[in-house]
Amino acid sequence: MAETMADKSPSPWRGLPAGIWALGFVSLLMDVSSEMIHALLPVYLTVGLGATALTVGVIEGIAEATAAITKVFSGALSDRIGRRKELAAIGYGLAAVTKPVFPLAPSIGWVVAARFIDRVGKGIRGAPRDALVADLAPEGRRGAAFGLRQSLDTLGAFLGPLLAIALMWVFANDFQSVFWVAVVPAFLALGLILFAVQEPARPEGLRKVRTPLSRAELRLLGGMYWAVVAVATVFTLARFSEAFLILRAEELGLSLMLIPLVLVGMNAVYALSAWPAGVLSDRMSRPTLLMAGLALLIAADLVLALASGFVALSLGIALWGLHMGLTQGLLSALVAEAVPAELRGTAYGLFNLITGGALLMASVIAGALWQGLGSEATFLAGAAFALIAALGLVPLRNRLH
Repeated sequence: MAETMADKSPSPWRGLPAGIWALGFVSLLMDVSSEMIHALLPVYLTVGLGATALTVGVIEGIAEATAAITKVFSGALSDRIGRRKELAAIGYGLAAVTKPVFPLAPSIGWVVAARFIDRVGKGIRGAPRDALVADLAPEGRRGAAFGLRQSLDTLGAFLGPLLAIALMWVFANDFQSVFWVAVVPAFLALGLILFAVQEPARPEGLRKVRTPLSRAELRLLGGMYWAVVAVATVFTLARFSEAFLILRAEELGLSLMLIPLVLVGMNAVYALSAWPAGVLSDRMSRPTLLMAGLALLIAADLVLALASGFVALSLGIALWGLHMGLTQGLLSALVAEAVPAELRGTAYGLFNLITGGALLMASVIAGALWQGLGSEATFLAGAAFALIAALGLVPLRNRLH
């Protein structure tokens, strides 16, 4: 009875199932754990274990590519077996069991192995978890559901580096002690998904999918899905890695001690805006909101390209975080509503793979422009790609709505 009343509540802030909240806090706890380690890992590898910058780059590149590729197969597998939670739990479990390896690792090889398995875990859980959010979300509230999960996920990315900084002070720069603390939220996340998330019953009559990645099944994803993917891909080309925000801050003279505040500030705005944006997307045209997000990205790029001081830098970073809040959960909701329910895992896997490749390409282009023409060219090119994405969205607005 209580659940029925909650679902009928006019307030967009209530009525989301407990499973949505639980998945949000699972994401928060795992992100706190991962970001505590990842914020320190490059320095730990180079200073503590004697790795080169090239080694760090290779490790990160392999890790992220592995995660992107794994998402496709885990999403397709979740469609084939008709269940999401088990795969998501396996992914979080792999991430949790690798966390103790970081403080115990005697050599770079152990860290590489742990990082690789951790990213495999991320790849396994990503698409099934997003499909599970879509399955759990009440009709008409998918925007709010994805916005809530994204807000809590980003809050973890905000808190993790702050905790790492504080604990490095508490433990007098002892990396291993900080890494041991990071183990705790990882296993709390695993426990939460195992015991607090209940997968909804599979709807009667829902078609069984035998070969999700076959040509016949991929055709069933439909033209609207591929339109969303196309817009998101061009959009992603415009929002290269946030590492370039850090480089811009350093270029403008921000001290090394304060550099982490760039990502802290961006993630704070992102976390605060994602849930309200998701709620708003359930009440108005999602393409219109997506256009607003693109406009914010163009503004952020222009401000960062022309910035000459910390005030403009801060404004550009805030606009960047706001555009992320308005668009990332929204794109996930659009994917959920563009495809048949039985193919959501496959849809999210392909979506993440394609946009992940676009992000890699965007970062390579941004780096080349930065090195050849300077930082202004990098951000101006980002604004140009965002404008192209906005123009491509115009003829699709009615169909996406």
